[in-house]
Amino acid sequence: MMAAMAVVVLRGPRGHFRWRVPTCTRGVRGAASPAGGQQDFDLLVIGGGSGGLACAKEAAQLGKKVAVTDYVEPSPQGTRWGLGGTCVNVGCIPKKLMHQAALLGDMIRDAHHYGWEVAQPVQHDWNKMAEAVQNHVKSLNWGHRVQLQDRKVKYFNIKASFVDKHTVCGVTKSGKETLLSADHIVIATGGRPKYPTHIEGASEYGITSDDIFWLKESPGKTLVVGASYVALECAGFLTGIGLDTTVMMRSIPLRGFDQQMSSLVTEHMESHGTRFLKGCVPSRIEKLPAGQLQVTWDDHASGKEGTGIFDTVLWAIGRVPETRNLNLEKAGVNTNPKNQKILVDAQEATSVPHIFAIGDVAEGRPELTPTAIMAGKLLAQRLYGKSSALMDYSNVPTTVFTPLEYGCVGLSEEEAVTVHGQEHVEVYHAYYKPLEFTVAERDASQCYIKMWGLLYTGNADSGHPSYLLRGGGQAAHLQAFRPGPYCDRLLRLKHHPCQTEGTHVPSPTRRLLSQLDPGLTDLGASPGDSRRHPWSTVCPAGMAPGSIQLTPVP
Repeated sequence: MMAAMAVVVLRGPRGHFRWRVPTCTRGVRGAASPAGGQQDFDLLVIGGGSGGLACAKEAAQLGKKVAVTDYVEPSPQGTRWGLGGTCVNVGCIPKKLMHQAALLGDMIRDAHHYGWEVAQPVQHDWNKMAEAVQNHVKSLNWGHRVQLQDRKVKYFNIKASFVDKHTVCGVTKSGKETLLSADHIVIATGGRPKYPTHIEGASEYGITSDDIFWLKESPGKTLVVGASYVALECAGFLTGIGLDTTVMMRSIPLRGFDQQMSSLVTEHMESHGTRFLKGCVPSRIEKLPAGQLQVTWDDHASGKEGTGIFDTVLWAIGRVPETRNLNLEKAGVNTNPKNQKILVDAQEATSVPHIFAIGDVAEGRPELTPTAIMAGKLLAQRLYGKSSALMDYSNVPTTVFTPLEYGCVGLSEEEAVTVHGQEHVEVYHAYYKPLEFTVAERDASQCYIKMWGLLYTGNADSGHPSYLLRGGGQAAHLQAFRPGPYCDRLLRLKHHPCQTEGTHVPSPTRRLLSQLDPGLTDLGASPGDSRRHPWSTVCPAGMAPGSIQLTPVP
């Protein structure tokens, strides 16, 4: 039996639970330990987010003895939440609800065009919205607890770390230890927002997406630092409910997405009141006597220093995987040294064959809830249900819930050109005006749809082949639909979290764009651009989209 090691439980400056050396007593597998007895399971899932819960429930459904461990480390500002992971508590769900609150404000402004007499201006009550959203989230927390109980999954509210390849040690908030062992272990701990610790006052005075949805009072005048989808979504709904909002971005918006579509998103936000500080990087934050925050930044475009006063500073500069406190080295699990994500193969297996990783914590996986859920279910089915089906991570539809919603699937135009070459990529595109914009006289200048096609180079006509082999694109108003060739493989993967869940739009064949929507208007090719065509150009019969890019309307 291995020598016992002491656990040192500490309290941080705000009373946060942390530890200096996460250790536990370890005995022979199945034997009792001084910590109060070791519990054995067929499957142990570390992490109570969407992917981990899906995997645990599926394995239990297949008759296995399953346990889930989950512990939420409070944010630097002290925010904490319940079971369910990022999506349920501080991600998709509260984000979509607050986004909906902002859209309702736009609808109220449109209402008089449709005969509704609504007194203007309409005031928004942050406290009322926040309470309603938080109550709904808490109901989901309780629902997850009930589902685990119904499926006889053992839930441990403990912070787990590896002792060896089959055993983890869990420590409660009070410092009580629990030893758990399992034949198979799944790591699904997700990630947390990144703080720029090199910036003075960043963690002391700033908040992140871990906090914004749980604020009891309005954030007031807000500076959002970052240009990720999290940054733009938060800035969008804050502006939409009437708050003075500024986005500070170092370089390009929505890195990794189609940049033409990204520019339409930010142009729409600017035209609706969101301010943008481009090419700027914050250098320090100071708290003024009145309680406001003075932010100082470097303007790389002008070479000058700028300052501004805000009520709230929201950091949205990326996320880091929750792997640092897992003691992965004791289990022999390898990570990417650059980002600390866990290296996995197509089976979701790590460097240790019986230890798996799914969701945001795994290297090379989309940081999306539906993919984590499906990966978890398929993993349980492979382990215990005699299935061999693997998760297909290609062409996953995604929606960005900015005020002008942007949906896409497949490669962006830039990625398509990089992969296939400019000479092989054909682009069909158009602007259009949604029907609901007409009566309300809304500006539709950013409603846009495009699709790229890959030219079939095997045709005898080397100049311009007669049909397209396959392709993809970007567009507006339709919301992240899935292209035909991938329907069967992705039918189980729902669009999340948007209204088109389960919707299938077939591949375009010989149909004009006007046949898809009477409000669509052709956009001619740019001068000298022989590869860009109006969407209403008759699409060749062999064309099957491989990616669609959308900027859905608000």
